[in-house]
Amino acid sequence: MRLVIARCSVDYAGRLTAHLPSAPRLILVKADGSVSIHADDRAYKPLNWMSPPCSLKEGTGEEEGVWTVVNKAGEKLIITMEEILHDSSHELGVDPGLIKDGVEAHLQELLADRIETLGEGYTLVRREYMTAIGPVDILCRDAQGGTVAVEIKRRGEIDGVEQLTRYLELLNRDPHLAPVRGVFAAQEIKPQARVLATDRGIGCQVLDYNALRGIEDDKLRLF
Repeated sequence: MRLVIARCSVDYAGRLTAHLPSAPRLILVKADGSVSIHADDRAYKPLNWMSPPCSLKEGTGEEEGVWTVVNKAGEKLIITMEEILHDSSHELGVDPGLIKDGVEAHLQELLADRIETLGEGYTLVRREYMTAIGPVDILCRDAQGGTVAVEIKRRGEIDGVEQLTRYLELLNRDPHLAPVRGVFAAQEIKPQARVLATDRGIGCQVLDYNALRGIEDDKLRLF
């Protein structure tokens, strides 16, 4: 990972245009090719970013100090450096991924054993399918043989959708797996997370923990 702190301005040109005026900012260039620009607020959310696959070109000569990031759609993120205050690179290695709590780990195990919960004809490929950015909870195939990546959470929030989106971007580069679609599975899915998932073509599945464990609902029934 490369960390650059610089006074810079940023222009985005693509489906729309956006401009960040000159100010001190943190620029993260990750090993997966992504570039993101951060301010000293907004928690973890960047001001602007370019997701992989994309390329970074640092200008020389008359264009020295101008970084141009281009993605596969031809959209551009142009960073104009005025003063670089810090520039360092660090080798982080392969991340082991998020260690899930007991409920999430058990949900993953139960769903893998009852993969047909996702739909008739589904078959399990592998649990904890490793990628360069961490393990996908479940990789499976649907009734038509299509590849499906499943991210499992106890409580489904926007962060989980973002995590699955990153996995899908990476998995869809593998010709042996592509096209890969995603399913976001949780005991509870927040409305904002469902909207974001739907917008990105990711399916949502609410998991009934007791049903997966084979425990009957204790509510009174007429029949």
